[in-house]
Amino acid sequence: MQTQRHSPALLRRDMMATTAFSIGALSVSASAPRMTWAGPSADSGVTSGLHHPARAKRVIFLFMHGGPSHVDTFDYKPMLDRDDGKPLPFALPAAIDAKPTLMKGPWKFAQHGQSGLWGSDLLPEMNRHLDSLCVIRSMHTRGQSHGQAVGMVNTGSDNFVRPSLGAWISYGLGSGHPDLPAHVAIGPATAHGGPRNFGAAFLPAKHQATVIGKNGKPGSGKIEYLESADEFQFDLVNQINRQHLHQLGGDREVEGAIEAVDLARRMRATAPTVMNLEAESEATQKAYGIGEKATDAYGRGCLMARRLVEAGVRFVSVSSGQVWDQHGNLEKGHSSNALATDRPIAALIADLKQRGLWEDTLIVWGGEFGRTPVVQGSNGRDHNPQGFTMLLGGGGVRPGIAYGETDEYGYHAVRDRVHMHDLHATILHLLGIDHERLTFPYAGRDFRLTDVHGRVVKDLIV
Repeated sequence: MQTQRHSPALLRRDMMATTAFSIGALSVSASAPRMTWAGPSADSGVTSGLHHPARAKRVIFLFMHGGPSHVDTFDYKPMLDRDDGKPLPFALPAAIDAKPTLMKGPWKFAQHGQSGLWGSDLLPEMNRHLDSLCVIRSMHTRGQSHGQAVGMVNTGSDNFVRPSLGAWISYGLGSGHPDLPAHVAIGPATAHGGPRNFGAAFLPAKHQATVIGKNGKPGSGKIEYLESADEFQFDLVNQINRQHLHQLGGDREVEGAIEAVDLARRMRATAPTVMNLEAESEATQKAYGIGEKATDAYGRGCLMARRLVEAGVRFVSVSSGQVWDQHGNLEKGHSSNALATDRPIAALIADLKQRGLWEDTLIVWGGEFGRTPVVQGSNGRDHNPQGFTMLLGGGGVRPGIAYGETDEYGYHAVRDRVHMHDLHATILHLLGIDHERLTFPYAGRDFRLTDVHGRVVKDLIV
């Protein structure tokens, strides 16, 4: 009988398929702190340590997917109330599918705390913490569509596949725990770019996020494939990977996959303990809204994020799912979204403070863009990347301030404008990273999160 011969690539592919084991689902980072420097030989320019003293050690990104309305949350516009029903006194971009008719929001604004920052009664629990937060009212970005703008806020690019913010932070800092990833995405959306928004692109595969749940829901709170894989599968996958690496004579993607599988093996003993929300007191779970229909999903995500960063994870995103996109029924939709997220976020802020984590944990709240001050349909708002609001807190951020302004109706950012590249540069700066010096060589040039743009907004920093 003649023995059938297979190419190494085909054999590897077949064996990988039979293991039912997903490298992508276990692509996590346990690298030591490292950064590359821009230059002709960036691989030889790896250095340890930070570019300057860090104010934050970790980031929690509370991603309000879909684009909450800034003029209905934290950007109070008295003129919008006064001129309700009147025409907008300037032209709309052609991409805006809305009537040029001003529409006031259904929520009342008031000043809060010693800072006197404005917040609407849509988010009453977050309003209690405004003295601890920095409200950026002059954000602007690229991308009229969700796909473009979601790409911008998560990767710094509206049209190219680029490493995500969390992947860059993983690449720059590594994990703070040898048996946990540096980058975790809780409930990320499957739409609007899906995996590219938490992926590593051309960075080593180990820097893409470990994913928990999807579309705003953490699911069981377990990492897919981690518990079902056995030692034989771990050994088999890495044996195949090492053979493939030997045949290639060196490959960064395969090396990253090997490291990911090695970490996944170690995570089996560590991750279940860290992610066990039942270890928290009943009072803590209640504060986050766990067990209550409206708040359970996002409450679990926020509490899990706190446990992960406390254990050493560098970047955790907690996505609300695609829910803030109210082209119609603004009041009903935004009220539902606020009910689901407001209380868990306030609990997270209070919990971080109580546990001594607030001062070196950076909180980021916001969506991919804001919404128009003019009506769409009968009672909705269209997308608005020209001017919107994001909130920062903890980790070296100046508390109790509003930075920048939109115009009198909240359409354009007009003073102290902050582009998405500027926000990314500032986040990296707070982590001790110079955004111009954290680079990676690919396709003949050095890439960075902020491309060739971005400035650190120093007025936001204590």
